[in-house]
Amino acid sequence: MTHHAPHEQEIRAAAAHFGRRRFLTVTGAAAALAFTTNLPGGGAFAAEADPRKITENPFTLGVASGDPQPGSVVLWTRLAPRPYEPGGGMPDARVAVRWEVAYDERFTRLAGQGRADAHPEFNHSVHIEPTGLAPDRVYHYRFRAGSWISPAGRTRTAPARSARPAALKLAAVSCQAYHDGYFTAYKHLAEEDLDVVFHLGDYLYEYPVDAAGGARRYTDRTLPAVFHRETVTLEDYRLRYALYKSDPDLRAAHAAHPFVVTWDDHEVENNYASDISEDNLPREAFLVRRAAAYRAYWENQPLRRPQRPDGADARLYRRVQYGQLAQFDILDTRQYRSDQAYGDGWHAPGPESLDPARTLTGAAQERWLIDGWRQSSARWNVLPQQVTFSERRNATGPGYQLSMDAWDGYAASRDRVLAGAESAGVDNLVVLTGDVHVHYAFDIKKDFKDPGSRTAGVEFVTTSIASGKDGADKPANWDTYLAANPHLKFYNGRRGYVTVTLDQDTARADYRTVSAVTTPGAPVRTAASFVSEAGDPGLKPA
Repeated sequence: MTHHAPHEQEIRAAAAHFGRRRFLTVTGAAAALAFTTNLPGGGAFAAEADPRKITENPFTLGVASGDPQPGSVVLWTRLAPRPYEPGGGMPDARVAVRWEVAYDERFTRLAGQGRADAHPEFNHSVHIEPTGLAPDRVYHYRFRAGSWISPAGRTRTAPARSARPAALKLAAVSCQAYHDGYFTAYKHLAEEDLDVVFHLGDYLYEYPVDAAGGARRYTDRTLPAVFHRETVTLEDYRLRYALYKSDPDLRAAHAAHPFVVTWDDHEVENNYASDISEDNLPREAFLVRRAAAYRAYWENQPLRRPQRPDGADARLYRRVQYGQLAQFDILDTRQYRSDQAYGDGWHAPGPESLDPARTLTGAAQERWLIDGWRQSSARWNVLPQQVTFSERRNATGPGYQLSMDAWDGYAASRDRVLAGAESAGVDNLVVLTGDVHVHYAFDIKKDFKDPGSRTAGVEFVTTSIASGKDGADKPANWDTYLAANPHLKFYNGRRGYVTVTLDQDTARADYRTVSAVTTPGAPVRTAASFVSEAGDPGLKPA
């Protein structure tokens, strides 16, 4: 099946506009490599390298799994013996990788095995989708290349569609600026007993990282100069993933749990909207950058084949079912959004932000979401997405402003989603959010102007893993926010993550925080816990 991505013409125009030499500089790779649907294997990269000639450990970036289904889960790794070099120290040829899935940690009872090629066109990443696994059970997996064996990962399949699991425990994470601190929260997350982790965006940041790793202030290593520039080209983004995935705590979290990932803005560029860049680059030039960023994202995440980008476009929104207990509708609120109203930032709501034509999801994704709710038979309908959904006023009284980058800047879009949930009979709506580097707990109101209006669901906003450095339990605007937003039940500005336990009766959120990220090794604590009861949404202290 051949299909043309919506932005293919712009990409081709960009190639013509820049001319070949300039285009290669901008993209960091040939147009044929980053911006066509050509699959590896034909033409220039048909050569196969002998994996026995790999003389250094190629599994420096660890392993990962993701997008669990009842009979399958994606398994990921990437070969990079020298991860901080362009090409990762791999030859410009495909390399055979063997994979194994086992019932036990010692790999004595295999549930599946096979072989795949790691292609240079995909930066020697592999995405395995083994089938025939049993639902709702733990598996162990690993890879081999030549004489090298990867670290082992642990994963878990989803329950059967008809199953009624007693409970499900997930974690929500987001915003891991490497240069803002250590990924200590991931070390603790790796030790939690979880079914699945939802990554809600800002997996990496485009900003330069200096030789000392920014706020990490390394004294035992010097990071190479390739990281000390903003990511623009395909090579830049690939190298930045290598830096992030070389972090041992992030590797531990991926090896411990399956991840379901979605992006926000920094995977490409801060606060971009659809094909509009923050810095007002020409549209064609920005789409070239977006294509590079989307491709590197797919190469470095445990995503299935339908999520693979086609040039500057990728279908990242998708649905994950956990039997009859929970349906997860994972959103992409960047790729299809209208440009931020009033030039972005904080602004009083007005005709521009209230325009009914504005959308955060795009029309197709909005229809997909509401149609999916109409067909849902799940006890809990969970919306893992990026930006704050509930209203968030920055002042009491009539002079308040709202964030134009969040759902507040797209009020009509939010109204349509809430109306869709109501018309679909979604009683137990849970929104999972990242982006803002703080913990929030919100009651979602049918009408935010009326605190007494019906509570339509609850929103659990997770703080960052590292972004914002150490933070504080009570940020400077803590009193103001709680006074201005009566539906806001909790606010904390430390780093960490949220765990959410769903059973037939309740959704319970535990807000986990670490005391510091600019120094390694901080302990984790539970800062607050809340429950919302099935059929009677609204947060109560647990």
